[in-house]
Amino acid sequence: MPQDSTWRKSSYSNGTPEGDCVEVSLTRNARVRDSKNMAGEVLTFSTSAWRAFLEQVQ
Repeated sequence: MPQDSTWRKSSYSNGTPEGDCVEVSLTRNARVRDSKNMAGEVLTFSTSAWRAFLEQVQ
């Protein structure tokens, strides 16, 4: 999968570089990573699984 440079930080991180939180990229599938370790592991979820997750947490 090609790497996407569009990562969004959680609003709970206050949008600051120091705000350690998770980031999500929504190109093709949903990908989630730890903002403190951007070169680390990335969790990938299908679009339908990500939507189901969001429906449950809202």
